[in-house]
Amino acid sequence: MSDSADQKRPRILVTGGAGFIGSHTVVDLVENGYEPILVDDFSNSDRGVIEGLAAICGRALPCYEIGCRDKAGLEGVFEAAGPIQGVIHFAASKAVGESKEKPLLYWGNNIASLITLLEVMEDFGVQDLVFSSSCTVYGQPNALPVTEATPIAEPASVYGATKQIGEMILRDCVASGANHRVTLLRYFNPIGAHPSALIGELPLGDPQNLAPIILQSAAGMRGPIQIYGDDWATPDGTCIRDYIHVLDLAAAHVKSLDWMASQGDDSLLEIFNVGTGRGTSVVEAIDAFERATGESVEREIGPRREGDIEQIYASCEKVERVLGWKAERTIDDAMRDAWAWQGRLRNR
Repeated sequence: MSDSADQKRPRILVTGGAGFIGSHTVVDLVENGYEPILVDDFSNSDRGVIEGLAAICGRALPCYEIGCRDKAGLEGVFEAAGPIQGVIHFAASKAVGESKEKPLLYWGNNIASLITLLEVMEDFGVQDLVFSSSCTVYGQPNALPVTEATPIAEPASVYGATKQIGEMILRDCVASGANHRVTLLRYFNPIGAHPSALIGELPLGDPQNLAPIILQSAAGMRGPIQIYGDDWATPDGTCIRDYIHVLDLAAAHVKSLDWMASQGDDSLLEIFNVGTGRGTSVVEAIDAFERATGESVEREIGPRREGDIEQIYASCEKVERVLGWKAERTIDDAMRDAWAWQGRLRNR
């Protein structure tokens, strides 16, 4: 595509654009006629992702190496890359355990950065924002599946608290009369990778989430998978989550932008759960990996892990009805794509 054609595509600022979900959303933006402008400080992502994105998209994409707490830097991006039509805000620290150990880091990265971004958006008259929230705001729900009306729980971690406070800040901004159209996407459990195996999840340090643990165990990078308890009140005794392919999750962000643009100029704030609507246990997820890849992994039963939620999965009725979005891929698809990505990492 020519430079002149690129100039006509609506420009969307993607903070944390080199991260796991951010990078896959960048691809979906390009495929749907948008021009993503990436911002990432690479504190929790790999610069090689930018090369993978260029290979998938067929061209280099603009990327600015700054943090979202750098107001002058953000202003420079809005000036140089503008006009910006909307923002998708991923940039945040996201490890539950680390958040308990480094609370100031999480409050700074997750809350101060959001406030700075909102200030710059208001200065430049940018109205539309898609905010990366989390199903952690529900805690352990009393009824399943959870809907957007499910009560918010006492946060179990600093990370969860930052997502709740982030949502509160955005509600207050819209209620104040500020000219914002905001979509809050409460993610469930993203897994998978791009089918090209050029981008995928690259956890730094010891992963805490199940999918990368399965991949690393199968790749011989760690020992047997530790299953934290088999005595939960679930059909097979292991915890249940709602695992969504990262490509499906990425598409929900683009659908949100399209929907907000169709709603007129008035301020608004809407919340959507983004999952599959199906709960999958730890054992079922491991079985799906083995079924999808033909690989076998060892498993060990250990004690319950402090802070784990027994089971949670989404009602997706609202996001399907309002945005016209629905998860299309299976957990087997996600495990197959993630394993191809893991294979590429081993050969780097």
